Amino acid sequence: MPMPAYSRVAMLAGLMALPLAAPAVAADNDSMGCAQHAYAMGLRYQQQSAEVAALQRQGFALARYRLEDRLEALGEGVAPAIITDLDETVIDNSALLARDMAECHDFTAWDTWKRWEREGEPSLIPGAKAFLDYADEQGVAVFYVSDRYQENEADTLATLKALDLPQVSADSVMLLGPPKAERRAAVVENHTLVMQLGDSLHDFAGEFGDAELAGQHDLVEEHADRFGQDWIVFPNAAYGDWSEAELDAWEAPLEVE
Repeated sequence: MPMPAYSRVAMLAGLMALPLAAPAVAADNDSMGCAQHAYAMGLRYQQQSAEVAALQRQGFALARYRLEDRLEALGEGVAPAIITDLDETVIDNSALLARDMAECHDFTAWDTWKRWEREGEPSLIPGAKAFLDYADEQGVAVFYVSDRYQENEADTLATLKALDLPQVSADSVMLLGPPKAERRAAVVENHTLVMQLGDSLHDFAGEFGDAELAGQHDLVEEHADRFGQDWIVFPNAAYGDWSEAELDAWEAPLEVE
């Protein structure tokens, strides 16, 4: 599930200032008074661009190479495990976000998410199943650590099983309740954690969730040697802490030629 709601007023005010947001939806909707249309450019990139699909496949290809290396280095007698987020890492929920935006509803309130968990039909992120099947074939324990709602556990399990993902069970799918850091700690009690996958930095370490955006940038620099090694990050242009950040603009006067 997405991260907790943040200041949507500030977020929308910042996004409405983007010159590309309104034209992106002009052909689709005659009513431009809807503030949620500011999400359109990022959401269209996330759902429709071939570049995001390529990045997703690239991320899982890299994950496989790194997993091979890490398993070779472990040797015998070790219980390896990987932890992966679900939403926008393994499964694509953009259809819900697009529906909400079309209805001028702010999907970052997450008040339509529970029904989506129960009734929605997310698709797989390109490359996800092939990678997870490979991990399963290599004897790696797969844990799905997600902030989807615990009350919808049966529905989430059914969704993942319908997508034919490996090792789906009440024990391996760890949903919202304790912070993700605590759920990760529960995994390492009995396993050697060799890789984590996610679309948000708090999928990798609790310190990211506690930091402001500038602090997150500092932490990325501090942990630079882990990205592309045992931390594999996937693109998500639809939502995130960055959404309310101010943009840096060239200060020169606008001139056209």
